[in-house]
Amino acid sequence: MSKPRDIVVATHGHCFDGMASAAVFTHLARSLAPRQPLSFRYRSCGYGPGMQTIPEGWLDGEENAILDFRYTKSTRLTWYFDHHITAFGSAEEQREALASEDASHHVFYEPTYGSCTKLIADVASSRFGIRSEALTPLVAWADVIDAARFPSAEAAVDREEPVLKLASVVEHHGDGPFLKDIVPRLLERPLEEVARGTDIAELFRPLGAARETFIRRVKQVGTMMGSVVFVDLSDAPIDAAAKFVTYALFPEAVYSVTLTRQKQHCKVSVGYNPWCGKERRHDIAAICRRYDGGGHPVVGAASFPLSEITRARTVALSIARELDT
Repeated sequence: MSKPRDIVVATHGHCFDGMASAAVFTHLARSLAPRQPLSFRYRSCGYGPGMQTIPEGWLDGEENAILDFRYTKSTRLTWYFDHHITAFGSAEEQREALASEDASHHVFYEPTYGSCTKLIADVASSRFGIRSEALTPLVAWADVIDAARFPSAEAAVDREEPVLKLASVVEHHGDGPFLKDIVPRLLERPLEEVARGTDIAELFRPLGAARETFIRRVKQVGTMMGSVVFVDLSDAPIDAAAKFVTYALFPEAVYSVTLTRQKQHCKVSVGYNPWCGKERRHDIAAICRRYDGGGHPVVGAASFPLSEITRARTVALSIARELDT
């Protein structure tokens, strides 16, 4: 038997869309080489301080894919999929990357997509004729979660739904080893079955308690600054966050700005409330990019070293004031 072909999959870590993208891409790669043994290595990438792009040294496989993360210009890069408006360092880099697309350097970028997972699934179908009905629920959930296509803020923060429990676990534990374990399971078993697994339940249990603490803290310190809810949680590290909770607690808010302190960095998270019924007037990705962050027009973030917590607080307040104009 021939030696398995080594494929590196570098995807957005601690993110449901990043995890789901890795699963759908793995299915694509396997389907394109059905008779060839393949070995996958998963790398979890995060937008922390000092990591604006993936180090080229990480792309050390025979094939290398970057999913749901910023573009790294490299002759080693074989596959690239992303949907973030801040995917490229410049318009020139974007033009060069898209122009370089050929049989050995596949570049697929579409910022109108709600999730990278759906982009990969659609490209697999339209470009390569590869479909998987079994992965349809995973693709659908990734699109709902990453694009906040929930019917209400309350539905977005509900954690009785098993898939949303899995999303919380991924956000906290989604490093390389976790992806190595979870991706094959997502390809072999129904999403709902994976989400209801005893190991996921065990991992979620402490996160559920930490989320309740997070919600209480948001209730205590959240402040309306005009149309913006501002939340400064930098006084103590957080163990788990709850996306969209600001909109459930402050439904009148059009935007939210939240400052959190984690073990290795602090983070300013910015978002538009899709359930507020009011028009979005600001490009959040462009705002976050000023501080080496990024995201989408409706949601984004920027990270700072712990030593710059004062600057992070100043930036967060500045963004909140700008959003209220």
